[in-house]
Amino acid sequence: MAGEVKSTRKCSISLEELSKHNKIEDLWISIHGKIYNVTNWAKHHPGGDLPLLNLAGQDATDAFLAYHPLAASQHLHNFFTGYYLQDYAISQVSGDYRKLLSHFTAMGMFDTKGHTVFFTMLLMAVLFCSSVYGVFCSSSPLVHVCCGGLMGFFWIQSGWIGHDSGHYQVMTTQRFNRFAQILSGNCLAGISIGWWKWNHNAHHIACNSLDHDPDLQHIPFFVVSSKFFNSITSCFYDRKLNFDCVARFLVSYQHFTFYPVMCFARLNLFAQSFFFLFSNRKVPNRVQEILGMLVFWIWYPLLVSFLPNWGERIVFVIASFAVTGIQHVQFCLNHFSSSVYVGPPRSSDWFEKQTIGTLNVDCSPWMDWFHGGLQFQVEHHLFPRLPRCHLRSISPLVKELCKKHGLPYNHVSFWKANVLTLNTLKDAALQARNLSNPIPKNLDIWPPLQQFLSNTRLHSGT
Repeated sequence: MAGEVKSTRKCSISLEELSKHNKIEDLWISIHGKIYNVTNWAKHHPGGDLPLLNLAGQDATDAFLAYHPLAASQHLHNFFTGYYLQDYAISQVSGDYRKLLSHFTAMGMFDTKGHTVFFTMLLMAVLFCSSVYGVFCSSSPLVHVCCGGLMGFFWIQSGWIGHDSGHYQVMTTQRFNRFAQILSGNCLAGISIGWWKWNHNAHHIACNSLDHDPDLQHIPFFVVSSKFFNSITSCFYDRKLNFDCVARFLVSYQHFTFYPVMCFARLNLFAQSFFFLFSNRKVPNRVQEILGMLVFWIWYPLLVSFLPNWGERIVFVIASFAVTGIQHVQFCLNHFSSSVYVGPPRSSDWFEKQTIGTLNVDCSPWMDWFHGGLQFQVEHHLFPRLPRCHLRSISPLVKELCKKHGLPYNHVSFWKANVLTLNTLKDAALQARNLSNPIPKNLDIWPPLQQFLSNTRLHSGT
């Protein structure tokens, strides 16, 4: 049954039978009750094979509709097995979600992008030119520090353009859209757009799954749940996330180190980009991506070198990294304090998982530029292809749908979102300090540290 069925006779298989085809070498999915064999397509899928693998052996209709335009349905017949899903039915919440999606499509909202991209690029040009001008034309150390901060704000706005271009076409053609991705990501920010899409697609499909969502896997620095103490295996990185003595120590103080680490979180993105581009995995347009990264690592060090001394150079770099840390904090606010789970995403509650795993940030319309669409995280996760200029307008409709089905529509102020995130980190930190919860014995721990932990338990009476 693993091969393609050529018979045109309508026949059906059960959901239990479909669930057996959930491996990379035998990958079937259901869309609108039709069964498709996408085993050979997985390695060519523009969004990577992980989204397909995470939903393998299930009905993936909601996710497919969320991430693909109607035109994509025309290609499905190439993978049709001839089988239909037995007793196929959809829940009320999925039905209402699909109606809302069709409504937005009929209104042309997915094609109307407004002037957000133009104004964002204009702001980027002002920030970049101001930073460069200050470096070249001023001798004031204070001005140079401010220029570093402007560079950080420039990277933040560049990140929003990269994020948007990865979800939908921000330019008139695919070629120009690809140019925008490489320019905003690789050339201007030093981050591989290919790595980001690989990571971000997995995050969206498996939102807040501790073992499938890479955006929650930050051991040894942070954990958002005590479930990480059992050293769970990351299905994204394909390795065990060891909660050893070093991780226990760092996590024990994570609510204090959160903001300082976020100031330098960009270093991790640089490292992940290089690991991705020089890995053995298939990387689309690898040479193009590497050349784009090379552009960044030429212009940014060159700009820094024009500062008069090493002290000002270091402060400039720290200022640019620290300001960009605001964006890394924003990434965490939307998910760290929300509901988490272990295991692959289930298509049967796809809508529910997207809503309970995300948090909106309340802000005035004039501050939308600052949050880049992340302030409407619930709407973005439900309709990832929707240009961010429409997220505010659809918010009441999404809120009403959540209320109708008894689902949470989580939204708090920026300040409260920070408080909730820190509380989540603090709760996990206090649990990590509990030495009665031993480190798993199957981990190799430096003997002196193991002895120290053992002695501490004896003296504490645990």
